[in-house]
Amino acid sequence: MQYLYHPETSVSQLYLSGESHRYLFKVRRHRTGELVCLRNLQDDTLYTYEIIALDRKEATLMLQSQQELVVKAEKKLHIGWCMIDPKSIEKALPGLNELGVEKITFLYCARSQKQFSPDFDRLQKILLNSSQQCGRSRMMILEMEESLASFLKAYPETYLLNFSEKHLSPAASIETIVIGCEGGLTDAECALFDAGRVVGLDTPLILRSESAATSVASLLLL
Repeated sequence: MQYLYHPETSVSQLYLSGESHRYLFKVRRHRTGELVCLRNLQDDTLYTYEIIALDRKEATLMLQSQQELVVKAEKKLHIGWCMIDPKSIEKALPGLNELGVEKITFLYCARSQKQFSPDFDRLQKILLNSSQQCGRSRMMILEMEESLASFLKAYPETYLLNFSEKHLSPAASIETIVIGCEGGLTDAECALFDAGRVVGLDTPLILRSESAATSVASLLLL
């Protein structure tokens, strides 16, 4: 764990109870007198607190120091992700967060499974746990668009990951890319993109949607 999240972090004296208390003192086994790092994820500051009092239900922390420390990917990447089974999204999300993806917009395309919708509260909890572990100083942004057409209207400079002889490379200057669901996009949907904005991965293998998302993020961000 690189830090602990608490919404009131920055105050001179902080009280921890509930899940935060359990994690620090029963899982991580911190003790009185030790220093712990916290963030509020609203600013880019890392706050260091000393544990000055501890009992079974509550701990008192005193602010000792603070420093601005931005931890994020050097490049920006926004993924437009055609909706798939939320269980698959949840498995892939921590890795995408650790790679530094800035934003994911979920959207419905013709072959999306329309019965599925993202549980944003659950996804935010996954992102929070991942961010505490990997150290990123700002949370990934999650949003929803109803269709590919509305997404492209909002983000007209978008690229499409599809089968293409134009292979994606780490040098590519791409900030927004759409990744389809199982079955891919229809011909009509592909036609919404200029030919020069369709890119593919250099592999003969067929990837699952979540594998493609991770591969794209790795290529463009690392």
